[in-house]
Amino acid sequence: MHSPGGDRFFAELRACTAELARIIDGDLERPVPTCPGWTFRQLATHLGRGHRWAAQIVATRATGPVPMHEVADGNLPEDPARHAHWLNAGAGQVIAAVTAADSDPVWTFTGMRPASFWARRRAHEAAVHLADAQLAAGRDVDLAPDFAADGVDEWLALIAAGTEGTTDPARAQAQKLRGDGQSLHFHATDAGLSGTGEWLVTRTPSGVNIQHGHGRADLAVRGPAASLLLVLTRRLPPSDPAIEVLGEQALLSHWLQHTPF
Repeated sequence: MHSPGGDRFFAELRACTAELARIIDGDLERPVPTCPGWTFRQLATHLGRGHRWAAQIVATRATGPVPMHEVADGNLPEDPARHAHWLNAGAGQVIAAVTAADSDPVWTFTGMRPASFWARRRAHEAAVHLADAQLAAGRDVDLAPDFAADGVDEWLALIAAGTEGTTDPARAQAQKLRGDGQSLHFHATDAGLSGTGEWLVTRTPSGVNIQHGHGRADLAVRGPAASLLLVLTRRLPPSDPAIEVLGEQALLSHWLQHTPF
């Protein structure tokens, strides 16, 4: 799939973070149903600290993960008047670090990759957590179809990487997605995606294989890209009216059970 360019990821990272800050706006104790046990306080802290964590990885050209407790300025300020600035500054730090690093390799969840990995990852992280805030506040989720489709693409790639041969205990859950040929087809139905909104996922003994495009599968899940992304990241149930599920529904239940976000 052809991903949006770096400038688009920077723009979405800024915009999604800023909109999340506007929605929270001091209402720190509101529960976030799509992140059980969290309030807006945890949601804001998680996003702002995560931005700084990624920026530190890039700025230091880290070759391994940075411990979260070592992230500078990683706590939401006590003063509510500073919350929006703190969140937006975190997004700015990611953009500045990635811009300065250019294509230098840094640690990522999938090995050493160009620093631009983190612009895409943090943009989609901000988008899904903005959706958490929007749903908690009773607002509509309005992700652009092409950006949401790229979010599906990025999420599936992360899952596939997690199913490959490894002794990393953090990936043990995803490795349960290995199989012996079971197939799932995910289809973002928005107009204008030019063939970039379909994925054929095959579960093999060595991991999950992802091909772009149409194909017959044991299970098909169809719907607008934003709804599809929210189902795959377990923000919306597969029974959502915007989503059509065809075929072996147990495969979707198994997939969602082993792909926590």
